[in-house]
Amino acid sequence: MRGYRSAMLTAHRIVAVLVLVACAAAALTGGLRYWSRRGAGPITAHLLAIAQTLLVAQVGLGLLLLSDHRRAADRLHYLYGSLALGAALAPWFYAPADSRKRLLWFSGLTGLAGILAVRAYMTAT
Repeated sequence: MRGYRSAMLTAHRIVAVLVLVACAAAALTGGLRYWSRRGAGPITAHLLAIAQTLLVAQVGLGLLLLSDHRRAADRLHYLYGSLALGAALAPWFYAPADSRKRLLWFSGLTGLAGILAVRAYMTAT
């Protein structure tokens, strides 16, 4: 059982780094595509989807760790993680229909999710 707990914590840490990289890459490419007045394109769309998927996976791993009575040292860790997920998913509900503005919403809020994920990472231990 100890090996399982260690593996889950290691997976949570690895996915945390992947979340940071994916959010930064998605926000950067989305922002560049927006300011160059081009559409999202397939690479940007995939980066945004990967960032959202990794955030969902990270929260899922965190919930599994919580169910195993593993707690973060700082309770703010849970707030920042939840807000990061909420920020990444909010454009699905609130982004306008115009494709350029929609790209800005998704890119901007993915960038915000990345910033919140950095704060969650800083409060993890």
